[in-house]
Amino acid sequence: MSTRAAVLPLGEPAAAIRGYAALFGDTDSAGDLIEPGAFGASVRRRGTGGIRMLWQHDPARPIGVWTEIREDREGLYVEGRLALGTQAGREAAELVAAGALDGLSIGFRPRLARRGVGATRRRLVTIDLWEISLVTFPMHDRARLIAPAFRRPAIARARPSLIAN
Repeated sequence: MSTRAAVLPLGEPAAAIRGYAALFGDTDSAGDLIEPGAFGASVRRRGTGGIRMLWQHDPARPIGVWTEIREDREGLYVEGRLALGTQAGREAAELVAAGALDGLSIGFRPRLARRGVGATRRRLVTIDLWEISLVTFPMHDRARLIAPAFRRPAIARARPSLIAN
């Protein structure tokens, strides 16, 4: 399953990011285990453009757009662009480039969940996904960015008067 959204308008500086927002078959610190296929219906219904990229789950702080959201064998793989034309987007990009921020976390409502066993409180079978945030501390320790496609000097060139080296 793969859905694509329009990229940022031409001339809009952006920094590409990618990673796993959720992992299958591994219980997170809240006791949730996500089943493969849990995101399918939601991503098809909302489309990539309908799933927001937020800063620390704050709906008042969008920081970019997701350009690809798909399930693979590992989990929910995402690619997106931080909007460097916004203060929040620049802050996030600077922290990612510095290695200070690499967590991803999903905002969702369970549609179908089953009781878990042991440390797994619930098994999430169907999820209504509405946002994916860059966060300091993700619920699932492995929900992280993969080495970003940009480096600090590239960000500084995009907005030299706004980002210090």
